[in-house]
Amino acid sequence: MHRFLVPEVRHPAVLPLPESEALHASRVLRLRTGDPVTLLDGAGGEVSGTVGTCGRHGVDIQTTGLTRHPAPKIRITLLQAVAKGPAMEGLIHRAVELGAHRLVPLVTDRSVSRPDAAGDKQARWQTVAREALKQSGNPWLMAVEEPVTLASWWTRRESFDLVVIASLLDTPRPLLDHLSGFRRSHGCLPSCVALAVGPEGDFTPEEYGRFRKLGAVSFSLGPLVLRVETATTAALAVLQAGLSGGESAAPGP
Repeated sequence: MHRFLVPEVRHPAVLPLPESEALHASRVLRLRTGDPVTLLDGAGGEVSGTVGTCGRHGVDIQTTGLTRHPAPKIRITLLQAVAKGPAMEGLIHRAVELGAHRLVPLVTDRSVSRPDAAGDKQARWQTVAREALKQSGNPWLMAVEEPVTLASWWTRRESFDLVVIASLLDTPRPLLDHLSGFRRSHGCLPSCVALAVGPEGDFTPEEYGRFRKLGAVSFSLGPLVLRVETATTAALAVLQAGLSGGESAAPGP
């Protein structure tokens, strides 16, 4: 099934594909009239349909059904130190597949990659997130912010129910232990979680200290030293497994 991202989905309707999506559909995928497709708007809307017209002047989709997916009950913000090379793009793709709500790229004391054109990087990374949404079928588009220094992010004083940080220091507890502890203390799971993962050289002790002042708790992914993209993928998978609430989509009218 070919998926396309459109600004807004509705049914019944004949929806034109955005120009870039139409070019991909007609020139790369070579879709023809009657081919089945899925349209996603990145905000919980998912439409099934078939190709109507398909040519040099555009592609129209005849919708056949609409599903409105409820907003996730638990939102994960990924506080990710910018990884070097293609690792960052692969990491973004995995984060979308694993349902992260937002990505804040961080430039830390030990960051090897320090983007100069923050706006250009953000635009490129958001494009990667859109492609990952279409590949995975995730109905919710992950927002990717511009890279920001860790010091600048701290000044925002953002509030979360739970902040967890991947740590190579001390002897941190497993991630699921923190979720269990939160549930015992509050009688429910956290609805807003921040996951912090450091750069190739890890966060500095001073940075760990600042996180702890914000109430962050450290967790371990085992005794081995993982690549950044591996650590992030593993942590998100564990978080989603621990936070899973069995949400399901409701058919639309």
